[in-house]
Amino acid sequence: MSVFNGATLLITGGTGSFGNAVLRHFIDSDIGQIRIFSRDEKKQDDMRHELQARYPESSAKVRFFIGDVRDPGSIRDVVSGVDFIFHAAALKQVPSCEFFPMQAVKTNVEGTDNLLRAAIEAKVRRVICLSTDKAAYPINAMGISKAMMEHVAAANARVAAEKGDTVICCTRYGNVMCSRGSVIPLFIDQIRSGAPITVTNPDMTRFLMDLDEAVELVRYAYEHGAPGDLFVKKSPASTIGDLAEAVQKLFGSTGVRVIGTRHGEKLYETLLTQEERMHAEDMGEYFRVPADSRDLNYDKFFVRGQVKSELPEAYTSMNTERLDVDGIVEKLLATEYVKQQLGIKD
Repeated sequence: MSVFNGATLLITGGTGSFGNAVLRHFIDSDIGQIRIFSRDEKKQDDMRHELQARYPESSAKVRFFIGDVRDPGSIRDVVSGVDFIFHAAALKQVPSCEFFPMQAVKTNVEGTDNLLRAAIEAKVRRVICLSTDKAAYPINAMGISKAMMEHVAAANARVAAEKGDTVICCTRYGNVMCSRGSVIPLFIDQIRSGAPITVTNPDMTRFLMDLDEAVELVRYAYEHGAPGDLFVKKSPASTIGDLAEAVQKLFGSTGVRVIGTRHGEKLYETLLTQEERMHAEDMGEYFRVPADSRDLNYDKFFVRGQVKSELPEAYTSMNTERLDVDGIVEKLLATEYVKQQLGIKD
């Protein structure tokens, strides 16, 4: 019997790529109820009909709630009776957040605080907050808002730990393959329209993690997390140029057009900073960064402490395992999205 047996799971931003992946992972499990919370009624209606068609035996355990993490009232309504929360609701597009940074703050920072306060009040057992590589050494508005979200989660985790009812953790991802708004679906669409693939910078590197691996990280955090923990999954990476070549190897070659770096884009992804890696725990497939246990009594740190003369390397898409084109093709063929696009049936 798992910890989810008969439990109620809430997924915020539940109609997005992460929400859909988490839902598929749990819908045929022994979980009691899954609540989908989002603000887009059309996506909810589409999702409802898809679930009824694909999971006729299990779709009744899924309930839909219209609301917004910016609205504390709608959150309080949906968290009542919930055991576990996966918090994926966010503004995620880097260019959009650059032009509308306060919208990122309202959703990613204030919205997370609204959710966590409501979860603590409702005595939810565990909350996992979804973060991003862009929160490590942030250079854009989206990353800055997500970095603040992590600090908001850590602060609420301390409060929750004192009350003893709710455990709050974070998971941090790079770009997830085939998720909504990512480059692989864009590349495939461009090839099918006969247009060249548009690449910002062929030398950029990105981690390659599929949606199922992302869900496994969430599950690992649910089962092993202590208050305030941050979890990162070790993943291989590739250059964007090699990724484009691998997609064309599967779907046909229409050429490549280099368009230049977008607003706020990084050359490589960082999943753990040097400072985080210094005290991270290697869990095999994962890194666990424990919460900072220091309090506001700073005086003691001026008179004693531990000197470290050299910091370890940050964990980035430049120094992790690098896949070649054939390795990327193999990774792509393991994803549900690519198999569907190629008409491959299991």
